[in-house]
Amino acid sequence: MSKAFTRESDAADDDDPQLPSLPTGGKNYITPQGYARLRAELLDLIDNERPKVVDIVHWAASNGDRSENGDYLYGKKRLREIDRRIRFLTKRLEIAEVTDPSVHHGSDQVFFGATVTYVDQAGVERTITILGIDEADSLQGQVSWIAPIARALLKSREGDVVKLVTPLGAEEVEVLAVRYPAPAAS
Repeated sequence: MSKAFTRESDAADDDDPQLPSLPTGGKNYITPQGYARLRAELLDLIDNERPKVVDIVHWAASNGDRSENGDYLYGKKRLREIDRRIRFLTKRLEIAEVTDPSVHHGSDQVFFGATVTYVDQAGVERTITILGIDEADSLQGQVSWIAPIARALLKSREGDVVKLVTPLGAEEVEVLAVRYPAPAAS
């Protein structure tokens, strides 16, 4: 029998993506804004995206032969992707520990949610914001709180020199400034 006529297993598509690992005994810290973004995405998938795709698949299935029906095949694939993302978001939101960084506003010590400006031994100045695993975006200067630079900076204060271990060896960085978002007005 030719390989072209064998049914491929959908098992690989149904595997849950591996969640980024947390430190042993660690928590999944997230800011209120990050939690709100993930929750909004989950609700949009459930309330808007999934019903639209279900309608397309239902319509395509009613057209007869499903084996050569692109709308049906791609719709089913998209439905699996949506369901996988819904499961992922549900699991992440269940274990999320919402932490508001604005409670540290005015502090010069580095905690979760801080925006830290530091300088390395080469004199290069960088600014990063320490956020949760699910909300950090390196293109925006955001790093996960479990990243090596974040772990080195946590609990340090402005003016401290901390040791950062990199694949190229240990390096010292000096904390220049620590900022937190202002508390929301109630």
